[in-house]
Amino acid sequence: MFYETDKDNHGLRYNPYKSVVVPRPIGWVSTISRDGVPNLAPYSQFNNLGYDPPYVMFSGAALPDNGRRKDSVRNATDTGEFVINMATWELREAVNITSQLADPEIDEAELAGLEMVPSVLVKPKRVAASPVHLECKLHSVIALPGNDFTGVHHVVIGRVVGVHIKDDVLTADGKIDVLKVRPLARLGYQDYTSVESVFTMLPTGPKAEERMLGLEGRPNRSRS
Repeated sequence: MFYETDKDNHGLRYNPYKSVVVPRPIGWVSTISRDGVPNLAPYSQFNNLGYDPPYVMFSGAALPDNGRRKDSVRNATDTGEFVINMATWELREAVNITSQLADPEIDEAELAGLEMVPSVLVKPKRVAASPVHLECKLHSVIALPGNDFTGVHHVVIGRVVGVHIKDDVLTADGKIDVLKVRPLARLGYQDYTSVESVFTMLPTGPKAEERMLGLEGRPNRSRS
């Protein structure tokens, strides 16, 4: 089949687009407003953008009722800080609770019964039960136009300035045990998945060793 996105003429009962770029990691974003109100929300439009220095992004659509920016976007833009908490299989129900469209004065972490702990370099707190946290400083925000006012997406790009990893998810050789963590990912529709299998595939061909260093994410300054 083929369809034009502007015409939305796929003829299917459900729009397939969000299920063609999958799986998408979930960025569980904690922020704080200018007035000191905490916010916690999951975003499946989320990914890593680079590693030396590391950057991440999350993208939030406008709210459907009034077109205003989502709280995470507004808070990160206003304060210049946010934290990415890793969403995991064990925390899936709490992630779902924090996805609701709550009023700005509502603390979603409290709704979900989550303990929040202080960060080191930024003001927003971290989900204590999450195994990995990325403390971020705002780099830039890009507004992507939509076909109507509710379709505008704000892409928030942050520089990762600090990383927390719980010791009990590290293997003896110093790698994150992904199968123990079981990160959540979005599949579109109402479907999700978590990492339950891992396989290794080494680079081949010219400059394979150099490519290996890039895949590991080691900065150039640490390779000498």
